[in-house]
Amino acid sequence: MDKALTIVVPVYNEEDNLERVEKELGAYAENAKIPVKILFVNDGSKDKSQEMIENICANSDTFNYICFAENRGLSAAIKAGFDHTETNLVGYIDSDLQTAPADFDLLLEHIDEYDLVTGVRANRKDSFVKNMSSKIANGIRRAFTKDGMDDTGCPLKIIKTDFAKRIPMFKGLHRFLPAMILLQEGNIKQIPVQHFPRIAGQAKYGLWNRLFGPLMDCFAYLWMKKKYINYSIAKKG
Repeated sequence: MDKALTIVVPVYNEEDNLERVEKELGAYAENAKIPVKILFVNDGSKDKSQEMIENICANSDTFNYICFAENRGLSAAIKAGFDHTETNLVGYIDSDLQTAPADFDLLLEHIDEYDLVTGVRANRKDSFVKNMSSKIANGIRRAFTKDGMDDTGCPLKIIKTDFAKRIPMFKGLHRFLPAMILLQEGNIKQIPVQHFPRIAGQAKYGLWNRLFGPLMDCFAYLWMKKKYINYSIAKKG
């Protein structure tokens, strides 16, 4: 089967970044080695994000959108993107573009062999507090999940869509995507990718979201792991 990729872009009050998103993701899609579509998921933005998204989509068949009736959080936005993907590969990137669309090509090199390929942010350009809280949170998650991933919060991933659609998402579970692929007995890999400072807009996560919230989510993951249903079909008649 020929590969095609849908890139999910969650948006929450990112009007200052969307022109750059249009330019950079549009350029990537135009020059990509496989067909690429961009799917905005507007998570109930209160600014002009939706108006800008509709203008972008009206000017290019590469872009499409979903708009939530109200803010439901990043996990819900990613889940909605997975649910509405029709290509056999689905990617994810944040609308602040602290990771580079061009680095999807690095992940695509390995997606034939793996079911999820995620970036690891090299030389992170975040504040000391943000970097340290992320390191601690990743260490906690790694201890709970045993997934071996160094940077599960990296907003640059590609997943085989049939695996992505089987992920039972709940609030906070976007941090556990590699672990949820392992629950499906899938294979995962991490690849170093570029990282850049946020140029515009405001970060949506503070110390609580990055550190204490994920600790609570780990217990939810353990419950999910215990209750998770996985099966394979030997025959059909």
